[in-house]
Amino acid sequence: QVQLVESGGGLVQAGDSLSLSCAASGRTFSSYGMGWFRQTPGEDREFVAAISPVGGSTYYAASVKGRFTIFRETAKKTLYLQMNSLYPEATAVYYCAAQATYNGFSYDRANAYNYWGQGTQVTVSS
Repeated sequence: QVQLVESGGGLVQAGDSLSLSCAASGRTFSSYGMGWFRQTPGEDREFVAAISPVGGSTYYAASVKGRFTIFRETAKKTLYLQMNSLYPEATAVYYCAAQATYNGFSYDRANAYNYWGQGTQVTVSS
């Protein structure tokens, strides 16, 4: 069992930076692939970024590549998303998620993740 709690969301202006955190409970944090997704009202959850269990591989949606950075600190059981040069279209609720990777890592499929946080709102004003 893994419990995830996001923090760091808020209201920022276009061009600003924001860092999201996701604190995980449980003793097997390092065995899970981790991802960030975002969702706006009426839309499906959209893949943002993901990182492999030991952090050796990272994956990004084309829309955020070069602006967002995902990383994890195993000792702190924490996942991060550093978001730079934010733009209004990035406004959404951001969720972190954990995926058991025994059969591979389907990093961009929301339904492949086993555990989800409650989400944190990010609002970017123009």
